[in-house]
Amino acid sequence: MRFVQNYDSLPMNWVGDWAGRRAALTPYRIALYDSFTKKVYTFQDMNDRACRVGAYLIDVLGLRKGDVITLISRNRIESIDIYLACGKLGIILAPLSQRLKKPELDDLMARLQPSVLIYEYQYAELISALSVPSSVQAVISIDDDLNLFENVILKTDFRSVNIPLAMNDICLYVHTGGTTAVPKICIVSYRQMVWNSVDILATGVTGLYKKVLITFPFFHIGGWNTLTLLFYAGVTSVLMREFNAGLVLELIHEGRVESFGAVEAMLQFIIAHPKFGETDFSCLKAINTAAAPCSKAVMQIFLDKGVPISQTYGTTEAGPSNFAYIARSDSLEELLVNSASIGTSMFHCDAKIIDQESECEVEPGKMGVLCLRSPHNFDGYLHDPARTEKIIHQDGWIYTGDLAVQGQDGLIFIKGRADNMFISGGENVSPEEIEQTLMKHPVVAGAVCAGVPDLKWGQVPVALVMFHAGRSAAAEELKAFCRDSLADYKVPKYIRSVAELPLTGAGKLNRHVVVTMFS
Repeated sequence: MRFVQNYDSLPMNWVGDWAGRRAALTPYRIALYDSFTKKVYTFQDMNDRACRVGAYLIDVLGLRKGDVITLISRNRIESIDIYLACGKLGIILAPLSQRLKKPELDDLMARLQPSVLIYEYQYAELISALSVPSSVQAVISIDDDLNLFENVILKTDFRSVNIPLAMNDICLYVHTGGTTAVPKICIVSYRQMVWNSVDILATGVTGLYKKVLITFPFFHIGGWNTLTLLFYAGVTSVLMREFNAGLVLELIHEGRVESFGAVEAMLQFIIAHPKFGETDFSCLKAINTAAAPCSKAVMQIFLDKGVPISQTYGTTEAGPSNFAYIARSDSLEELLVNSASIGTSMFHCDAKIIDQESECEVEPGKMGVLCLRSPHNFDGYLHDPARTEKIIHQDGWIYTGDLAVQGQDGLIFIKGRADNMFISGGENVSPEEIEQTLMKHPVVAGAVCAGVPDLKWGQVPVALVMFHAGRSAAAEELKAFCRDSLADYKVPKYIRSVAELPLTGAGKLNRHVVVTMFS
């Protein structure tokens, strides 16, 4: 008798067939509501579209397992069609941010060596300027005058397309949203996508809601992580092409959304929107935050609307979802008490906090760097063994670079980034601490802080703030407010107000822009 030694290397029919498996289970259940076109699609509809796109990719374009498709587009149904088709065929999807500039995209394209480039027509000018590598056999536009996707690709004769894939096969190439270094390209396997969906469902963060809004962009793993999970859970995805605070509020008001994920900056935009006060939140059951703990000030505003916020945490390299704060009682007050915590590690994830220098595990109450290990760790950085070696440590531990502390009750608290920390006059300064303090001021809807060069102190903190609609405060007032809670060296030397906070392509606060503005 022969035994299988490693099921992760064994090709199986279900791996990557998100569309086909869900359509077989619940064909007539609503899979997607497109907020742009106002159209509704069943899981059978989504599988039909994925099969037609898949047939076009292999029969017309001649693509095969392991080929790469680059995609530059907002969150459109066509993007989902491509993702689901690639999952059936083992074609690797590499979504690229439309917010990147030509040199960044040229660099990524050169490293990816894609066979096909698919883009949304509104980015035609950007695409025309790119140095497209010779590996590209076809360039396809979505939503141009010819509407090739709608009139040709989706008109391809239907046939079932699906090949056996192994869990260790590559699903996605996802570039990081780095702002100061060359973006890294994360190798994301089907094992990572499958196990993370299972982990989120097992932990109980989502899957209990029937209508979930996808807020994260598809050039970020958070977008695909949400979509894949929703196919596993068999619930309705609500799609919007890009994050828009006003549209989010409209969808909530109409009762089309029961839950959504967001980084705190998104919630700040929602709170600051003029429609916030008049929105009916009765159908919204929960919000899941990511990237960093949600501040108590922001959380309180949503709790006043009867909407609890569950904190989650993860990284592309180790997750993308690894931690969750699950309320231990029915009291909303509990969420406020533990608002600074990301909770505990998910069902299938190990975690430890190590000393930065010795790499030995620290005791509870002491700060160190958070390390994670799970079946949904990534497979390294594409063509970058040096940076891969820096983040994947012995025995498969992922070095996150996030500073963390474990409380006596087991809850984990993120204290900032090891690489965000700067030194002012010999003192370590955490930008996140200053941001959280500014957010406690009643007129401040959002804040972002960074350290900038200073002749006397080496570096000093500066900040950008965004006010609630119709509110404002002078910089000196905000500085005085900070002095009540922070040491003098932590008080921002300069504070400017902005209409919108600068964000990275992944929706995180962009401190590099802050440095540029004040330098």
